[in-house]
Amino acid sequence: MHPVTTELLEHLDRTRAVLRETVDAVPPSLRERRPAPERWSVAEIVEHLSLVEDRLAQRIAAIPIADGTEPTPTYRPGATVGSLDAARALDRGRTVVAAEAVHPRAGCSFDVAWSALEESRQRLRDAVLARDGVPPGDSRFTHPALGTLDIHQWVVFIGYHEERHAAQVREVAAALLAAR
Repeated sequence: MHPVTTELLEHLDRTRAVLRETVDAVPPSLRERRPAPERWSVAEIVEHLSLVEDRLAQRIAAIPIADGTEPTPTYRPGATVGSLDAARALDRGRTVVAAEAVHPRAGCSFDVAWSALEESRQRLRDAVLARDGVPPGDSRFTHPALGTLDIHQWVVFIGYHEERHAAQVREVAAALLAAR
């Protein structure tokens, strides 16, 4: 496996572990409860993550790989993950309004949402592995808060997106526990 692919997948694994640990700290009885009518529950946050990740997996899988594409020529450890501004991606002080297409549906259980998140991760991993060693090339998409990102940066974003929402899960849990 190309080192860039390894770096991307390890980043996704690290950030998923942070999310899982954060969610596991929330009592199961609170995971489907909203802290306020206008705020998402833990289950809804997880569902949102699965919707975003699945959309990216589909976009990456749909990008054709040109015949004769040369592998990414050079590799510096950490350069791929470091190509995206982590502080900006993780900043909970900046409000980012999610597109309607990735808003959670009412009534999704936590277990269903987590299962969907695991499935979307597998589809994303498959899409990344299918492009093993292929440079990002001209495949770029615009993120509403981060600007234009290449496909490697989008994969890095997915990890940071989970970390950002892990912080939101902590906020939701604290509000729910305080209201008890």
